[in-house]
Amino acid sequence: MTSIKPTEKLRTRDVIAAAKKNEKFGKIIPHLLLAVTSVTVLATFGIIYTLLKETFIFFQEVKITDFIFGTEWAPFSNADQAFGVLPLITGTLKIAGVALLIGVPFGLACAIFLSEYATPKIKKFIKPIIELLAGIPTIVYGFFALTVVTPWLQSFIPQLKLFNALSAGIVVGIMILPMIISLSEDALSAVPASFREGSYALGSTRFETAIKVVFPAAISGIAASIILAASRAVGETMIVSLAAGSTPVFNMDFTGSIQTMTSYIVQVATGDAGYGTTIYYSIYAVGFMLFLFTFLMNRAALYIKTKFREEY
Repeated sequence: MTSIKPTEKLRTRDVIAAAKKNEKFGKIIPHLLLAVTSVTVLATFGIIYTLLKETFIFFQEVKITDFIFGTEWAPFSNADQAFGVLPLITGTLKIAGVALLIGVPFGLACAIFLSEYATPKIKKFIKPIIELLAGIPTIVYGFFALTVVTPWLQSFIPQLKLFNALSAGIVVGIMILPMIISLSEDALSAVPASFREGSYALGSTRFETAIKVVFPAAISGIAASIILAASRAVGETMIVSLAAGSTPVFNMDFTGSIQTMTSYIVQVATGDAGYGTTIYYSIYAVGFMLFLFTFLMNRAALYIKTKFREEY
């Protein structure tokens, strides 16, 4: 039997000591990760608690039925205050509707092109441009809507006001394009190549393969991207604050000034209402309503993604 040299024994002991040290360090890591995760969870519950607490105070002064079903929003009226949230919801849905009409077709078309048609060289050129579009501050989008899009639209629609839902919705649609393109392109690229090869073997063209084979196979990820983009459009603040106006109206006119839930929160939070007043607490009620909108949309996106996920 061969004998172990002293140097070899020393190295073995060093390895064992290092392994024990790493084992102790490995036991600490899960606790550190748990602590970081707990901070995130506690922050979420803290936000929800704050919203619920201040919203409850608001509903002690305003009936919840008047708030949910009321068609007039006039918190700053000296004569007769009204806190019907439907005009704010209508304005928010106008912006989101126009944004999706712009963002969904253009975003999906771009995603299909990048996934099925673009060469690596073209992808390398287009991807950074899309990322640049995602990095533009929303206040820049707001100024773009106010000073470029609105004057351009007024040459076609003379009755279009300076502050309107149409131009703001179009620019919000441009803003959500990167989200739709990126998530949809990832979903399309995840479809196995065997699907495409089988379609080509049956005589399908590239377009038929993209629309009738690849697109349906990736529908769960695409639907989730659209819902997440809609949630982003609902929660947009700066674009609508600058370009959509601050007139809460309960109608379907897209050419005039409107007010969304987010823009009302901005209006009050800048100092238009004193602390402890009904108007002050109204921003929490509106914020809670906005939270419900985005929460339900995110849950819908998660449900669709898990329910209709294809197993390849």
